[in-house]
Amino acid sequence: MSDFRIKTYPVGQIGTNCYILYREGTGKAVIADPGDNGAYILNMCRELSLTPEAILLTHGHFDHILAVEDIRRAFPEIKVYGGDEEKDLFTNSSLNLSSGFGSACVVPDVEYVKDGEMLSLAGISFEVLFTPGHTCGSVCYLIREEEVLISGDTLFQESLGRTDFPTGNQNQIVKSIREKLFTLPEDTLVYPGHGDKTTVGHEKVYNPVALHYKG
Repeated sequence: MSDFRIKTYPVGQIGTNCYILYREGTGKAVIADPGDNGAYILNMCRELSLTPEAILLTHGHFDHILAVEDIRRAFPEIKVYGGDEEKDLFTNSSLNLSSGFGSACVVPDVEYVKDGEMLSLAGISFEVLFTPGHTCGSVCYLIREEEVLISGDTLFQESLGRTDFPTGNQNQIVKSIREKLFTLPEDTLVYPGHGDKTTVGHEKVYNPVALHYKG
């Protein structure tokens, strides 16, 4: 039986899924998309007796980054990772929409990662998948060994990310889902930025990308 664990914590005004990923017995964790309420996320880590080692960001929208600095203040050595095409959103509060929601926010000192790059964090191997469309630099993180995908706002249960925000592109997101995500094993569990988890196999049958987009 695998010692891999993933906990889901919806945070913020639009219920963004923040994930805490870890292996039993290591005492270390990775936090994916800490979208708000840093004190709550840190308290969840304490309850699990975990020290966060890294933060993974799927993209730069405010509802996925608001708690980054709170976590950094508690753990100054923690590293933050994000896609290398997403620099503008991480550093511009207008593009990442935070200034329009009354809490201007940027994320400095990001460790930028590229498509196909492998990250070994807290005993877990993450493969970076460049999946532009929701934003120009959106990425997903694949834990191939556990058949788990952190999909951000690229792929949802029977839905896909909106593309009417800055740097979004409908054709790109459809291509990303078809060519990067639908080619994964069908049993791969998909943990999205909002809503319930799903599987690649389910989405290949019921997602609008499979049903309505041709070509």
